[in-house]
Amino acid sequence: MSLEVKIPSVGESITSGVISAWHKADGEAVTKGDTLLTLDTDKVSTDLTAEDSGVIRIHAQAGDEVNIGQVVAVIEVATAAAPAVAAPATAKVAAEPKPAPAPAPAPAVAAATPAPSAVLMSAALPSSGAGLRAAVEAANHSLGALQGTGEPSKLHSEGRTSRKRMTPLRRKIAAQLVSAQHQAAILTTFNECDMSAVMKLRSEMQDAFVAEHGVKLGFMSFFIKAVISGLKSCPAINARIDGDDLIENHYFDIGVAVGTEKGLMVPVVRDADQKSFAQLEKDLAAYAIKAREGKMELQDLQGGVFTLSNGGIYGSLLSTPILNPPQSGILGMHKIQERPVAIKGQVVVRPMMYLALSYDHRIVDGKEAVTFLVRVKDCMENPMRLMLGL
Repeated sequence: MSLEVKIPSVGESITSGVISAWHKADGEAVTKGDTLLTLDTDKVSTDLTAEDSGVIRIHAQAGDEVNIGQVVAVIEVATAAAPAVAAPATAKVAAEPKPAPAPAPAPAVAAATPAPSAVLMSAALPSSGAGLRAAVEAANHSLGALQGTGEPSKLHSEGRTSRKRMTPLRRKIAAQLVSAQHQAAILTTFNECDMSAVMKLRSEMQDAFVAEHGVKLGFMSFFIKAVISGLKSCPAINARIDGDDLIENHYFDIGVAVGTEKGLMVPVVRDADQKSFAQLEKDLAAYAIKAREGKMELQDLQGGVFTLSNGGIYGSLLSTPILNPPQSGILGMHKIQERPVAIKGQVVVRPMMYLALSYDHRIVDGKEAVTFLVRVKDCMENPMRLMLGL
């Protein structure tokens, strides 16, 4: 008996995906519950598991774009042997049937298969010319053999360049960014904040916070609280345009941009205004684990009224973030850097961070944008007001 492995529906508006990896080789024995493949869509990655035990026969290869409902493999399920029929009473000796030997499972090739990057890195590639093309083609055929396909991979050499198809997630990101630039009147305003007070508070309270809640007290929970305070003081930033209508949001679902190997994702912290610092940190930690393990779900990314993007963790000193449509505002956070600043007529060295607010100028006026950013700055420089809800 054969059991079809079909691409399941993973959400509305998603019609196709790309098989990023097979976790089983063609002809390998699989057990019910084993992970068979990873499917990348324009929003999330999904693992498909075996619904029964048997031997898998692969029909679509890693790198192929497949449609929802498409059969990408079959599992040949072994059927139970029919029970022996009782011999007639007149028979002198009933020959006992011997059970058919079970087919030997194929060797677990996938477990010993090196990663594609290891294959390419292990090849001594010439710097250019026909030698390079021949070496890359040989590596492609090696990759196909290791994947159990016997076919070259989707990497194509063209002299000094290589070409491969973008993943659905990268294509979606590209389309979203271009759409934001074309459909919104994006303007960015800047400010900077002194991080001394919040750094001192974190240092003094970190041990007690971890002991009480089991998570570290980070900067992001402070910024989420500061942004909520800013949105309450400037409701226009918590609004969006829908055709000729202006939709005002009266809730605070805050998106936090997370960089992954597959691209940028923006999981949403729901009802952030109603959560404590500890609960915010727990939500952020849970999303970080999901992003790292590639287990982000579609509902984790939907909605959101405002986005925070922390380029500072990569060393960015200043940037102009692009809106996450249909939102009307995004706050860019940057590297904390000690700089000389003038305070009460004295030049002192303080840990400073540049802040950048990009906003849709069709909805938000310059005065509102500056007011919002100053509010965020004041909250970060006086973190006790956040603790007290002021």
